[in-house]
Amino acid sequence: MAAAVSIVSFSAGPPTAVDGLRVKDAPRRVRCNVASNPAVRDAGGEAAAGRVSADCVVVGGGISGLCTAQALSTKHAEAALDVLVTEAKDRVGGNITTVERDGYLWEEGPNSFQPSDPVLSMAVDSGLKEELVFGDPNAPRFVLWDGKLRPVPSKLTDMPVFDLMSIGGKLRAGFGAIGIRPSPPGHEESVEEFVRRNLGDEVFERLIEPFCSGVYAGDPAKLSMKAAFGKVWKLEQNGGSIIGGTIKAIQERNKIPKQPRDPNLPKPKGQTVASFRKGLASLPNAIYSRLGNKVKLSWKLTSIRKLDNQGYILMYETPEGLKSVETKSVILTIPSYVASDLLRPLSNDAAEALSKFYYPPVAAVSVSYPKEAIRKECLIDGELRGFGQLHPRSQGVETLGTIYSSSLFPNRAPPGRVLLLNYIGGATNTGIVSKAESELVEAVDRDLRKILISPNAPDPVAVGVRVWPKAIPQFLVGHLDGLEAAKTALSQGGFDGLFLGGNYVAGVALGRCIEGAYESASQVAGFLSKYAYN
Repeated sequence: MAAAVSIVSFSAGPPTAVDGLRVKDAPRRVRCNVASNPAVRDAGGEAAAGRVSADCVVVGGGISGLCTAQALSTKHAEAALDVLVTEAKDRVGGNITTVERDGYLWEEGPNSFQPSDPVLSMAVDSGLKEELVFGDPNAPRFVLWDGKLRPVPSKLTDMPVFDLMSIGGKLRAGFGAIGIRPSPPGHEESVEEFVRRNLGDEVFERLIEPFCSGVYAGDPAKLSMKAAFGKVWKLEQNGGSIIGGTIKAIQERNKIPKQPRDPNLPKPKGQTVASFRKGLASLPNAIYSRLGNKVKLSWKLTSIRKLDNQGYILMYETPEGLKSVETKSVILTIPSYVASDLLRPLSNDAAEALSKFYYPPVAAVSVSYPKEAIRKECLIDGELRGFGQLHPRSQGVETLGTIYSSSLFPNRAPPGRVLLLNYIGGATNTGIVSKAESELVEAVDRDLRKILISPNAPDPVAVGVRVWPKAIPQFLVGHLDGLEAAKTALSQGGFDGLFLGGNYVAGVALGRCIEGAYESASQVAGFLSKYAYN
């Protein structure tokens, strides 16, 4: 969701600021200068009372903002001594929402993350190494096709035997992957265009289309392949085909001396996903606790002004009144439409570019059934096993997909119950915003009884329903051009030290938000290092 719903990779959810579990401030202080006379006003007319100075202000206390501040503090402390995080709401975590009640523990934003080394580093640096939990790497993922849940191949040896695709579809995909397919067109391709051309109709309709629904809640006919799945797009660009690019990438990687892996990082087994024992909110809460008073809650940014020499003045409405912050650098990790409004007085071109990004609505609906409600044909060794299931739009169900929450991680539901997290809505079903919570639960229950739940099972327990009116930023065709236009407008306008971050920049998956935070921190540190010599 500062991150995307992901149901195939099960790594992201709707990225809107929502409730997180609160952690008390640690007794740390940001170094600041406060004007002694409340009536004093600076040259721009703002009240100087409560003036705070910082090397960098991170605007937004979601996962992108908190991880950027953490990365600055742990990796670049020599360049960014004073870092301030400001959050308009009275809580941290942004899209991450973990709720625990009545024996259930559920997520209403992202559900899990891919345990890449940068993400694991952030968890370890936040003191959460022992709290990490990993899904079973052998657990299957399913796609609904022709009324049956069919496993998705997880390794090459699965390809000949899995029944999600026909023999002809598999051959078409194989030939296309090695380069026997139409040449690339002279325009930016959508995900649908790229996949149909390279791998054929069956791969698109039975794998990629539901995957797009799971990750972006998006329309693959409009999503940009280059922006949304850049790593795969680059394979064809660099190697002439997907397989050719893969071989070339391996060869290039082997030329680079392998850096030793941090021995403090845990080693996940196989391809899996991860969370924490008490849910994803553990991470933003831990970072908040460590940063202490460097995080300011209920601080609403109202304006940004460029100083004549270097740096910026940020004006805030706070519970203590009007506050101003003088800072050498700023990184905005807020949604693009919020950043657009703030930047319009500085650069209309940047604001216009950011205002065009689209966020469709998504609802996260968690329901519970008794274990015996699961259809027998869906059980493996008498249990519901797996990551979850995806539903192509052509299969006559409204729900985008379902995560088997109580099978994925321990202690998510009371004994004898299963907990299922369902996502509904997205770019092709925006009408969910007008539905009552009970209607969303009924729609999910109706779909599940067609696939996973026995038709005569008792009514579900509606554990939690969360509707996100503006959920996941869509990386549509032209997205990268729009993002570059915004950055160029800021640069050409002389706004050095003003950076854009967050999920519409780095990617919608929770892991990409964290990896992007490290990248943003490096950019800020590089600027501050140059700033020191000016």
